[in-house]
Amino acid sequence: MIQIAHHPLYAHALPAGHRFPMEKYELIPAQLLYEGTITKENLVIPDEVNEASVLLTHDAAYIQKLKTQTLTAAEKRKIGFPQSPALTKREWLITQGTILCCHSALQNGIALNVAGGTHHAFRDHGEGFCLLNDFAVAANYLLHHQLAKQILIIDLDVHQGNGTASIFSHHPEVFTFSMHGAHNYPFHKETSDIDLPLADGTNDTLYLKQLQESLHFLLTVVKPDVVLYLSGVDILNTDKYGKLNVSISGCKKRDELVFRTLKQQGVPVVVAMGGGYSPDIRTIIEAHCNTFRTALHLY
Repeated sequence: MIQIAHHPLYAHALPAGHRFPMEKYELIPAQLLYEGTITKENLVIPDEVNEASVLLTHDAAYIQKLKTQTLTAAEKRKIGFPQSPALTKREWLITQGTILCCHSALQNGIALNVAGGTHHAFRDHGEGFCLLNDFAVAANYLLHHQLAKQILIIDLDVHQGNGTASIFSHHPEVFTFSMHGAHNYPFHKETSDIDLPLADGTNDTLYLKQLQESLHFLLTVVKPDVVLYLSGVDILNTDKYGKLNVSISGCKKRDELVFRTLKQQGVPVVVAMGGGYSPDIRTIIEAHCNTFRTALHLY
């Protein structure tokens, strides 16, 4: 059975003014349950990640600031959220959700987190609404526990995974690939193992062509034991902050291409949702739900 890590009351960790589109983390599983794509048996609610796992990736002094609510004003501005114990707990839950998905994917081929993809968090600070880097923590967890020797991170959010790139800049066991909008946040990009910046207005045809070529190269060269896939839907042409021209249909085909390719190669995949900021939340929910529908159909 495909496992889906779910985080009830996720949005309520945030002040009211910051909740849109964070409501998506509750609406996605609700929609999938309503339409019968999943049952409650698919959903797993994680506990908080243990500190030892977090410290495999993040700086102890930074983690202490998060736990004691002592970030500086400048550090909080960089993150973009006001600090609160609920926000810190939220990140601890998300990160453990991704770790649980790793265990499940190794058994079942795929597992999905209804959140995650907090790829702007660095080793010693947060950025861009990200406190902990859940993919980085999960990757180091897999390596530390000898559950994988080579990991590939496929980041298809419209924003470059700058925190992830920085954390693994000198770690050949984790190969980072980021295909993102060239002119999107972050405006100072870090260096992934492979970066593929896309021109403004990139459409379905060009996007999927470049992705297909990249996947073939990555799986041939990297030969990963497991893939961590960030499936952001901020590549949509309706996104407020994205600058690409990908349709909902093109976004779904992107997921199909990733999943089919990995399944054919027998590579387990862990999925995190990443960003999505279309003005109509129904567009966001539909695009994210397509990722789950596609996974359930193919696996």
